[in-house]
Amino acid sequence: MDDLHRPVILVVGGEHAREAEEELRARYDRDYRVECVHGAAAGLEHLRTLVADEAQVAMVLAELRLPDGGAVDLLHQVPAVVSTARRVALVPVDEYAAALDTLRAAALRRDMDTFVALPRGTRDEEFHIALVELLSEWGWSVARPTVTATEVVAAAGDRQAAAVHDLLERLGIPNRRLDPDEDDARAILEEAGPDAELPVVRAYNGRILGAATPGAVAEAMYGGFDDIPAGEIADVVVVGAGPAGLAAAVYAASEGLSTVVLERDAIGGQAGSSSMIRNYLGFPRGISGMRLAQRSRVQAGRFGARFYTGRAAVRVGPGPDDEPEHHHVHVEGAQMCARTVVLATGAAYRRLDVPGLEGLVGAGVFYGAATSMAREMADRDVYVVGGGNSAGQAAVHLAKFAGSVTVVVRRADLAAAMSDYLVREIAATPTISVRTSTVVTDAGGDGWLRWLRLADRDGGGSVTVGADGLFCLLGAEPDCGWLPPELARDEDGYVLTGRDVPRDRWPDGRPPASLETTVPGVFAVGDVRSGSMKRVASAAGEGASVLPLIHGHLASLREREFGASAARPRR
Repeated sequence: MDDLHRPVILVVGGEHAREAEEELRARYDRDYRVECVHGAAAGLEHLRTLVADEAQVAMVLAELRLPDGGAVDLLHQVPAVVSTARRVALVPVDEYAAALDTLRAAALRRDMDTFVALPRGTRDEEFHIALVELLSEWGWSVARPTVTATEVVAAAGDRQAAAVHDLLERLGIPNRRLDPDEDDARAILEEAGPDAELPVVRAYNGRILGAATPGAVAEAMYGGFDDIPAGEIADVVVVGAGPAGLAAAVYAASEGLSTVVLERDAIGGQAGSSSMIRNYLGFPRGISGMRLAQRSRVQAGRFGARFYTGRAAVRVGPGPDDEPEHHHVHVEGAQMCARTVVLATGAAYRRLDVPGLEGLVGAGVFYGAATSMAREMADRDVYVVGGGNSAGQAAVHLAKFAGSVTVVVRRADLAAAMSDYLVREIAATPTISVRTSTVVTDAGGDGWLRWLRLADRDGGGSVTVGADGLFCLLGAEPDCGWLPPELARDEDGYVLTGRDVPRDRWPDGRPPASLETTVPGVFAVGDVRSGSMKRVASAAGEGASVLPLIHGHLASLREREFGASAARPRR
């Protein structure tokens, strides 16, 4: 890659500038332009020059102490010049302990992304892990892919192509959109045949799909339901591949249980569309929902779990009486047999009942974080509806691109449903504003969203505002409409488990196990379960916690089928 197109890593140094520059050049010089300047003023001036020259700035690293200032103040000013660059403070080892409280406070204020000790010699891998994580996240969310695995041939403004692109982004699959008149596109269209309808997708496995939909693309990526072996009875079928379902799959497969995961959309669920999760255990610098889902899928797959995606589950019920006791999980055109079923379908964002809005979905109106659209919002006026963590994460991510971001929330206080770290991050981002006690009442545009009408719930009247993008992440509705009446739910539609089940619904006069439903052998974990905490970590915890209950049910099946000597659960 020539110098003009390589992204820039800018080092703003002081006393240790030379050592830092040498270490970074030795490791990153092939793919990035590593440039070094001395002092805060020179650093800001050089950064402005890079932006004026239309260079992509991936990262700015600043030494803790500079000849004319410090890293914290300099990095605080970087977003005003380039909002998407990752910001890192470099701390001499002998000053690390004394500076720790100051650096923590600065990171919480979002004056920087992280801070690391200066490298203590060659192959200081802890230093490089911190930088590589940030560069990887920058490359996914900001940079255009230089290597692609999937091509989407579509005309500009094709909403179906945009939906496919969003799916591919959430799966972490590098992709590019090609205009039908481009040379590369013509070769794909020729291979697809003269009758192929746009959008046409060439997947990473070489398969070509005409009139491609997100479901068809997902099925092409991870195996179709038609490949399910006839007559096979899996130990565990997990319905839904969000954090709860993925955790259940990892733990079940790791203990030797035959495990199948069914997912109608992108693996990762709602969490998979989160731009950055900063409070997940074990990731001090945060992790994107896409990366978390991708790693979890690979982990489950390495233990033997199989994934089938692209079609929704439509029914679950008992198997035939003349066969060993099991359940049937039906999707359109196929069924899966399972000794136990784990419901992990999560919840879907509520639709806004606003005139004119539904016709603009995919044309400026998006449900979910839609991280794939963030780059398209450059310098535009964007609105985010919702007051939970997903809405906060989306607002912070969009602010790196958009000219302005306004968070619209029904409640009087943003802190009522959002984690404190996100509330502080939003407050520290100058391009984000918050409108509390406000709802969207109308919307319109000429093929693309152009305006919104906002109403004050406290009687302050309404106002019409220009809007180029609306991202809706408000409330949630359980994905339970396909479940049978035998499976008890609460008044809001969430699945009841354990002692939350009314006594008159207890099977055989006994309460179900803690995560078990009113149908023996069918369990519910994560957001779909009544009373669950709607957070990523708690969902993953429930997915892991269901495994002993699965073992117990499998043992009871073996006892009924073969006698007490076969009841001991596998380990």
